[in-house]
Amino acid sequence: MTEVVNEPQRINAKRSETIHDLRVTRYGFLLLENFSLIALGAAVDPLRIANMVVGRRVYDYSVIGLTNDAVRSSDGIQVLPDTSIAETSKYDAILVVGPNPIPRRGIGTILDWLRLQARRGIALGGIDTGSYFLARSGLLNGYRCTIHWEDQDVLVEQFPKLTVSNRLYEVDRDRYTCSGGIAPLDLMVHLLGTSPGSHTLAARVLELLIAERRSHEQQQPTSLRQYIGTEHEKLDEALQFMESNIEETSSVAEIASHLKVSQRQLQRWFNERLGKTPAQAYLEIRLLRARQLLFRTAIPLEEVCARTGFASVSHFSTSYKAHFNASPIADRRRYQSSL
Repeated sequence: MTEVVNEPQRINAKRSETIHDLRVTRYGFLLLENFSLIALGAAVDPLRIANMVVGRRVYDYSVIGLTNDAVRSSDGIQVLPDTSIAETSKYDAILVVGPNPIPRRGIGTILDWLRLQARRGIALGGIDTGSYFLARSGLLNGYRCTIHWEDQDVLVEQFPKLTVSNRLYEVDRDRYTCSGGIAPLDLMVHLLGTSPGSHTLAARVLELLIAERRSHEQQQPTSLRQYIGTEHEKLDEALQFMESNIEETSSVAEIASHLKVSQRQLQRWFNERLGKTPAQAYLEIRLLRARQLLFRTAIPLEEVCARTGFASVSHFSTSYKAHFNASPIADRRRYQSSL
């Protein structure tokens, strides 16, 4: 008797066969002292769950250290690497899980090792601040990349020819970069879905992680926008407009006109949702941006003023001290002394 196979069964059988035919892909995660533990977990767990779904270790992964000693994360938890950079292992891709803050000295060994992997034809990536080490190695030249929004200015200032986006992640040929936090999850799910027939696998991984797919087009939330999420589309648009017009500021009337609403309506939205006026929120965005420049770059105070829309250093210093209870120079020195 001929067995009748209906269409759903046929599709599921074909899907299962495709997933189980996936070739083994080997990932290495280079941990640097003060690396982000949550970023590492967000990158590794999608691979672990993908293996569980497939039913075999189709994604192999290991943790790499500069030595065989335990590597301390930024929250103090230590991770013992599986191998060190002195040992020869074959990888399809190596991702640098970067530290916070970014060290400026004593990284020559890391850069040389990354260049060696590039010469071997291995795909390279940066997680959180890991992009900085690829840039220092000259391995992001001609590639589109991203980094955690707090460190974008470092990348732009030191490597002005790089194309740096504010997206959650970027995949440009054999270079994979993403911001910190849980954004590595989005990057790895994207990579999981690039193999033939593996789109369903990526969706299943997201389902088991109780997570939603986020497009690489999505921008990193910064400043005050993180407090409102997607609850108020127009307010989010207003904050985006402010963040995009920091160097040359706009009036509240111009912002309201851009949104096609009245100034009174705009004032009510800000008071109800953020407990401040549009002007106060705009000033806070500019000051937060100024503090980011002071902490993450070495540019002079006059340039910080110019980049954040202040007409004079005295006006900037007065506003800064009122908001942060410290002068810009004192705040910068305090931050640098804590590194």
